[in-house]
Amino acid sequence: MKNKKKYYGLCLVIISCGLIQFTHSQDSLLQRNRNYFQNEVEILLQRDSLNPPPQHSIEFIGSSIFRLWVNLKEQMDPLPVFNRAFGGSRTSDILYFMDTLVFPYHPKIIVYYCGSNDVGGSVPVHTIVSNIILFFERVEGRLPDTKIFFVSVNRSPVRKAKWGAIDSTNAIIKEFCSKSPRRKFIDVNPVLFDPKGNPRVELYREDQLHFKEEAYGEFTKIIKPVLVKEWSQRN
Repeated sequence: MKNKKKYYGLCLVIISCGLIQFTHSQDSLLQRNRNYFQNEVEILLQRDSLNPPPQHSIEFIGSSIFRLWVNLKEQMDPLPVFNRAFGGSRTSDILYFMDTLVFPYHPKIIVYYCGSNDVGGSVPVHTIVSNIILFFERVEGRLPDTKIFFVSVNRSPVRKAKWGAIDSTNAIIKEFCSKSPRRKFIDVNPVLFDPKGNPRVELYREDQLHFKEEAYGEFTKIIKPVLVKEWSQRN
């Protein structure tokens, strides 16, 4: 009996040490990422000093899915849009940099895409959802007239094993958005699949995660009409 107690005690110590090590490693990873992102953010701010985006306009914020949308301005024309997405970011990184990349611009509309990197990094759904909701709440607290459009997390081929987590995240945020007229959920996943339910692999780059230009044309067909309607009601 004593040996069993010693055994269980040793297991608890090992598990505890493992959890502590995991937490420390995650914290270290987040800090390394933020140090890297800081350089990218500073480049964005330097560009702003030379050519500042319009105040009270439409801001796209998020991860590389938006950052790689190189023809965003042309495809959204004449809407006054600007892009402040940075590649590789997770929902926690968007929270970390929102004081720098969101609030100073006082956007009337925010279009938000983030979460796929969280899923790829096995961040639990409840953490992803909590971070997204916290973003909404911070904006609603400081920019009470701003509306946020959440673009669904993509069900990319490379993340097929994680589609369950992606679907759960999207479902929870869709329900959350339905609770307020200041929020809207935009689902772009339907255009990423053919009529038989197979991923349209021709829309993806070789990594089966990021998109080719044709995909952004499809996104424009879905997102732009929603923004045009909202913008016309506000101006």
